[in-house]
Amino acid sequence: MNTNQVHSCQDKALADFLQGKSEHTIALFDHLVNEYRQIGDVQVHPAKSMISFAARTRFAYVIRLGKNFVDVVFPFKQAYDDNLCFNKIKPVPGSDDFNHHLRIYFKEDLNNEVRMYMRMAYENGK
Repeated sequence: MNTNQVHSCQDKALADFLQGKSEHTIALFDHLVNEYRQIGDVQVHPAKSMISFAARTRFAYVIRLGKNFVDVVFPFKQAYDDNLCFNKIKPVPGSDDFNHHLRIYFKEDLNNEVRMYMRMAYENGK
């Protein structure tokens, strides 16, 4: 926020994105943000249809805040099929990326395997 600025459009957009969501879902989102802040310097960028995480570039996306879950997408240059955490891996049309979809129901879902992929995505954003 700049000096003498009474609001931040980004904060308002994030608040708007979270408005009406369950306490459980907001707690999951906050946990995801806190986990990423333990990995490194992360900015949260709310947009019209998603919330992105960025270091130098954007590297992960919250694509849905459900009633009791958070859907996250990690784009990688290859498909990491040998995992226990992603519920879907899809090639991105017109790109050499593969979107890896993760659904978080509980804070414990951010386990060591997921943290490894979170770190990989963060490194791609640096």
